[in-house]
Amino acid sequence: MGARKHGLLQAQLAHLFRMGFPELEPICELTVKIRPGKYYVPDFAVQRRDRVQDPYPTEPVHLCVEILSPEDRFGEILLKCEDYHAWGVEMTWIVDPETRRAWEYRKGERPTEIPPAGSLTAEGISISLNDLFSVL
Repeated sequence: MGARKHGLLQAQLAHLFRMGFPELEPICELTVKIRPGKYYVPDFAVQRRDRVQDPYPTEPVHLCVEILSPEDRFGEILLKCEDYHAWGVEMTWIVDPETRRAWEYRKGERPTEIPPAGSLTAEGISISLNDLFSVL
């Protein structure tokens, strides 16, 4: 379950995406069907507006973001990201509101921690950690 900082980061991501990336549709807590009988609810998902799937995506979305809650284990989140990758999502982000740290996890690579003054990126997207964490 998301805690206060978790929710603040979801809202901030939605705001930053709506302000800077009109071609993308950001959604909090969107159910995605990654294979028959297997559903996930990423903390934050991004679809291209020209590829929106309703009521929930059955084809890979542009980006999945997992925001760590106090009870989350990093290894379990990595496995979830690997499932997103196997589904076809090229990039996942992992964000820790408690430590204000973030990682990019590109399909086929290892997670990369973003420096404190850096930005999270994906195809056509760049969001600075300063902007993201400014709500905390």
